[in-house]
Amino acid sequence: MIPAVGLQTQLSGGIFLKYGILSVQFRPEVVVAENNDFENFNHNQYDVIFGRYYDIYNNVDLPVQFGTGTYSRAYWGQSSVRINYKSVSFGVSTENLWWGPGIRNSLLMSNTAPGFKHLTLNTIKPIKTAIGSFEGQIIAGRLENSGYAPLQPDHYFFGTNLYVPKPDNWRYLSGFIVTWHPKWVSGLFLGYDQSSQAYGNTLSGIKDYLPFFSPVKTVSAPDQPIDKQNRLSAAFMRWVWNKEHAEVYFEFGHYNNPLSFLETLLQPERLRAYIFGLRKLMPFNAARNEHILISLEATELQETNISDLIAGKEWYVSNGVRQGYTNRGEVLGAGIGPGANLQSLDVSWVRGLKRLGIQLERYVHNDDYVYYAFSDSKDYSRHWVDLSLAASGEWNYKNLIFNGKIQGIQSLDYQWYLKGNGNDPYFVNQTSKFNLQIQAGASYRF
Repeated sequence: MIPAVGLQTQLSGGIFLKYGILSVQFRPEVVVAENNDFENFNHNQYDVIFGRYYDIYNNVDLPVQFGTGTYSRAYWGQSSVRINYKSVSFGVSTENLWWGPGIRNSLLMSNTAPGFKHLTLNTIKPIKTAIGSFEGQIIAGRLENSGYAPLQPDHYFFGTNLYVPKPDNWRYLSGFIVTWHPKWVSGLFLGYDQSSQAYGNTLSGIKDYLPFFSPVKTVSAPDQPIDKQNRLSAAFMRWVWNKEHAEVYFEFGHYNNPLSFLETLLQPERLRAYIFGLRKLMPFNAARNEHILISLEATELQETNISDLIAGKEWYVSNGVRQGYTNRGEVLGAGIGPGANLQSLDVSWVRGLKRLGIQLERYVHNDDYVYYAFSDSKDYSRHWVDLSLAASGEWNYKNLIFNGKIQGIQSLDYQWYLKGNGNDPYFVNQTSKFNLQIQAGASYRF
């Protein structure tokens, strides 16, 4: 689905066939959205503020609105053709990938963007060794562009369109993940993942197709070198305490590996992102196998060094591969997007496949933009923050599974805009918006 206003519907269905070592899954998806107009980035902002908006969003393919009027698109969805042998599978797929331990977000691969065409070589069950078990995946795929400008309509400054069209070229993405479960520590999982993308017409050798652990290539530019590749990497851990029915997990990522090992130790906050989470399952009614699940997760993508922002170094943004880390206009990694932070608390009643819960969230939209756009005026009071409360549930009946969610969202300083308050530049009114989202779904298992 896409970020849009109005009714939106996603349909999916398919079949799975297996014959010997061959497996085929055909599960296409269709998305139809009303895509109504709404108040986006405020046109009362100063032109220089618009210019700095485009400085960021000219280098990432995240349109505010996917065109005008009804949006409809069909995808291959969760489809694949594979050859499976013992613990290993090889094939071609358009399935969404999820890498890392995060529940609400993942730094490198999540289900936010539509799945992309890729070759995959992966384990389908752990490979046991003398030092523990290993799981992993290596992929090579093709990413597509959205075809839309950041804002509709475009904005002009001194007669010049601030939008710089992105190259109409497909992008090659390669990546891998490996997870190790040491046999000496029960429930502990350690892992590392990395992804790299480049324009298809810049690939020239094996180091471009498999660029892992090699330096990021750059091309000359008047002010500073421009990265020819866009690379992200992360290390993660997950520790499951089975007796306590609890787990803790952590993922720490770096953008383009630009720092030496010593610099990384001295300045670990630069060009980093992280996810931290806790989950605990507590008995509620043992006779009926009912439990209470408490989940807490925090994601931080905000950059801490203003010089890196000025240089265009921001998670999911790239001045070399100017669509950024996206596919069809949505982020491949954490759905909250560049420069954003999210804290969430979820408390749910669980019994088998049945679940009823409430969720509290605090979502800070692209704080990197705030510190970049308003660095001259030192006006750092424009943080666009969403506070939300949601109730959700899943319920199974025979072969049917129903799910629903209702969420109220209060946006403060919507689109980073403050209303003027007379001649006083310090005491201004917030631009607040309230949004109600309702989701409902049903699936049938044959």
